[in-house]
Amino acid sequence: MLLEEVSPPPQPSLCPTAEPCRSLLQWHTRARTVHKEKGGATSWQLKGSTDCTHQLAQSESPGHRCLVTLELLLLRDINSRPDLQLSASVQQSCLQKVTSPAILVVTHFPLGSLWALPEMSLTSWLWGTAVILCCVSWFLLGRRRRRQGEPPLENGFLPYLGCALQFGANPLEFLKEKQKKHGHIFTCHVAGKYIHFLTDPFSYHALMRQGKHLDWKKFHFATSAKAFGHGSIDPAEGNTTENFHHTFIRTLQGNALDALIEAMMENLQYVMLQSRTPKLQSNTWVTEGLYTFCCQVMFESGFLTLFGKEFNSNNDKNLSSKQETERAHILNALENFKEFDRIFPALVAGLPIHLFKSAHSAREKLGEALLHKNLLKRDNLSELVTLRMFLNDTLSTFDDMEKAKTHVAVLWASQANTIPATFWTLFYLLKNPEAMRAATKEVQLVLESAEESISLDGKHISLNRKQLDNMPILDSIIKEAMRLSSASMTFRVAKDDFTLHLENDFYNIRKDDIIALYPQLLHFDPEIYADPLTFKYDRFLNENGEEKTDFYRNGRKLKYYYMPFGTGMAKCPGRLFAVHEIKQFLALMFSCFEIELVDSNVKCPSLDQSRAGLGVLQPSNDVYFRYRLKCL
Repeated sequence: MLLEEVSPPPQPSLCPTAEPCRSLLQWHTRARTVHKEKGGATSWQLKGSTDCTHQLAQSESPGHRCLVTLELLLLRDINSRPDLQLSASVQQSCLQKVTSPAILVVTHFPLGSLWALPEMSLTSWLWGTAVILCCVSWFLLGRRRRRQGEPPLENGFLPYLGCALQFGANPLEFLKEKQKKHGHIFTCHVAGKYIHFLTDPFSYHALMRQGKHLDWKKFHFATSAKAFGHGSIDPAEGNTTENFHHTFIRTLQGNALDALIEAMMENLQYVMLQSRTPKLQSNTWVTEGLYTFCCQVMFESGFLTLFGKEFNSNNDKNLSSKQETERAHILNALENFKEFDRIFPALVAGLPIHLFKSAHSAREKLGEALLHKNLLKRDNLSELVTLRMFLNDTLSTFDDMEKAKTHVAVLWASQANTIPATFWTLFYLLKNPEAMRAATKEVQLVLESAEESISLDGKHISLNRKQLDNMPILDSIIKEAMRLSSASMTFRVAKDDFTLHLENDFYNIRKDDIIALYPQLLHFDPEIYADPLTFKYDRFLNENGEEKTDFYRNGRKLKYYYMPFGTGMAKCPGRLFAVHEIKQFLALMFSCFEIELVDSNVKCPSLDQSRAGLGVLQPSNDVYFRYRLKCL
């Protein structure tokens, strides 16, 4: 398109009080719009009398900043074109200085002539120039330079962020691309940190042996304080002397796990059957979002299991009304939990929670509910919470709200991964009739052997830990669902400069750098898992129907082949309880309800990549299912 096809702009006024007129930029925008109306492409060229070509690329949204490249807009061009003629005073003051290509930052709304910029625009120019100079300085001086013996380095092009945007968009594909380019170890600059990604599973054990040089607690302690708002829980910093990892091991494993399993089974039956009685009319289907259903049932049951009940079921005459009040409080806590959890990835990335007012308010409300004075009013607190309250009071200098926020951290850790893991397990079962039949049969056999049966008269069935452990098919199904949906990361922070010795080579690592494992690379490796994107319910069963532990890569047996819970000392201490919770949930679903997807052909939801690195990924959208009571 030629410029003559569009009427020339009005002459610019040099009077500061005059109404701003069309700038040359806005005239270009008009030309572009006319061209589009005539059926042209969105990109276009202007040809001047000197046969110079001027290319314009910009946003058409008012108020947006954009870059305009003037490739050879010279004074002689302007003077030789009557339709480009501007006032002589503007030419002399501004245009005579334009003798070479220029890059300008402008604002896309009327500011008067592009060439006669007002004072505010000049200020913006100065700030823009300063930013550009800072970026150039960082590019030339601030970027890390790879030293001899260090892994290949990817700095990225953005100051501070580095490769963060590319990594955040699709971590798995980003790491695959870098692995193909650099090999099994490489370094990426991500949000101010230098992370060495180790992608060879045969080298994972080398990382586990480096306890002398690597700290697994530092990253987790800092992340917890940043996200939940309590003071540092690192004993080295003096706020507390509690060994949190030891506390969790003591109260989530061993004999303590038996009590948790018993309480969870009772609470699941109350939530699924008694509290939902108004919805459950015989032979009537109830339709809900599957994720919404799993979220409500697992949160309410888990909350009651860890933090007890406000009512005393043995002595209270107004039990029913108090149960309803309690349920309303827990569902309100669920809404606060979801609001806070929604921005959790941003908090881990370092953004202050005050940028998210509703999430900040939600976190504070959760903290208020878990203040010690409120917890002391509840019955049947778990050993985990009881011990944590005692250690908070005796070993820490935290104030009341900081103590409560350490309980918010426990609540989040108990729910944030268990809920989506429950969803994915049930979704894949509903999509795979063969898997559903095998799982249902296994549950029925275990219940029959335990002489347990489901009823609606308030009598609870009981499945102990040994019986739940004797469910290899459910174990395999849960593992397969988590293999397909988990995107956890294992972090270690270098305490000092040291040399990392791997299987066949070694690399120099700098102090405070992070070494990371991304198990999703392992879980989706076709050399380890044939057809890795397909759900196979018996993938973790051997020929005898028992747990399969032999997985190979390049003909070599792997020690690390399944890592949704991390590995080494940082392995999730609550993993056993989480798996048992899901088994209990599924056992009750199979025994109490007829269940089916509303649309049997519904596609599998995509994974929400915004939570990559945090554990099991949530679905990008919910899926509707329906259920009704069986004739019990």
